[in-house]
Amino acid sequence: MIKRNLLVMGLAVLLSACGFQLRGTGANQLSIKELDVSARDAYGKTVVQLRQVLEGSGVKIYTGAPYKLVILNEQETQRSASSSGSGRSAEYTLNTTLNYQINGTQNRELLQRKVQIEKVYVHDGNNLIGSDMQSAQVRDEMRSDVIQSLMAQLQQLTPAQLDELQAKADAVAKAEADALEAAQRIRDETPQQSPIEIPSR
Repeated sequence: MIKRNLLVMGLAVLLSACGFQLRGTGANQLSIKELDVSARDAYGKTVVQLRQVLEGSGVKIYTGAPYKLVILNEQETQRSASSSGSGRSAEYTLNTTLNYQINGTQNRELLQRKVQIEKVYVHDGNNLIGSDMQSAQVRDEMRSDVIQSLMAQLQQLTPAQLDELQAKADAVAKAEADALEAAQRIRDETPQQSPIEIPSR
């Protein structure tokens, strides 16, 4: 019994040393410690779960944070992968794509990315209730996978990188404002031509 426990402990230590973590048990440590999170569906399952994962990773979420994570849209598609000869069962491929962007000060876009997850499940025409339950379970798993993939992308970002992107966005905005101001100045300084008067006969 002791040997078995020691073996299990040894394997756990070895796997953790290799960077292996069971889903949902590892800490997603982010360099970004403050975020505002927004989405069209602010109370949707994905956004609610994402907020929970972020807060569980030590991120403070509040309105007016230096950076804003904006969930632009979440799209799900389903297509038939294969079917049985009887037509009673079929494999379906589910694809979920989540598009998001991060905004900085003055709500300027710093970057825009996406996360994409795909899974296959079998729909059994002879067991509709079981198939519906499996479909719901697969969608729940995909939602968790999407959030984990998003967290993995966020882990690659640092405040220094975002500050650099903010500086570039500010420079672009200033250049555009300067160009508009210069164009307006030219229009203001250009004499307006008087309308041509046609002598009456």
